[in-house]
Amino acid sequence: MPALTVLRQCPRTFLLTAAAVPLALAAVVDDVRVRRQLEAARRDQLTGLPCRDGLTAHGKRQFTARRRAGDLLVLVLDGNGFKAINDSFGHAAGDKVVVTLAQRLRQWSAARQGLAARLGGDEFGAAVCVPREHFAQELAGLRFHMDRPVPYEGLLLPFTVSIGAAHTVDLPGRPFGDVLRSADVSMYKVKAGEEPFPYLGTEADAEVKAVNGRRPGRPGTALPERAA
Repeated sequence: MPALTVLRQCPRTFLLTAAAVPLALAAVVDDVRVRRQLEAARRDQLTGLPCRDGLTAHGKRQFTARRRAGDLLVLVLDGNGFKAINDSFGHAAGDKVVVTLAQRLRQWSAARQGLAARLGGDEFGAAVCVPREHFAQELAGLRFHMDRPVPYEGLLLPFTVSIGAAHTVDLPGRPFGDVLRSADVSMYKVKAGEEPFPYLGTEADAEVKAVNGRRPGRPGTALPERAA
């Protein structure tokens, strides 16, 4: 009798298991879908590049993995005269410039085991594996790569970028956020003519305080005035 009981239960058990398989597969498919949606939300819609959060997450992982190697170079790039492109040729031309710059930076960064990201507007960031002694040569090549005219509707739009950088070797013990801030300040100093290109951010640059998460004086840093 016990044997017969087992045999009678087997078909039911099989049916229950078979019914559970589609449910398990549906759960897996749903989880993949949600993950893809989250990944898409983290990417810039125009260029497909990760946004600032993606760069920060990647930089932190690389910073931890390569702390001993000390070959992580962090970059911030900002376009020169982007408003003039929009005003003269329209926003479609401006979008073309942004997409082209994104493609160029992605290609350059990928060749150096790195990641490129769009920080906003015509501003980009990257974290790449470049030894400290090679930074000047690499940045010169990057500027040449980025500063080529952008083709648009039969025209060649002249465009250049300002590049700032910071290297983990020069900022020992600093978290990735400080390295990124140092690169941001480096870019500003190069753009303003305060430092010659190429210029690596320093400890003092990493100490510059942020306002609303951005370098003082940049768009979006002004706090709203309180009502009297």
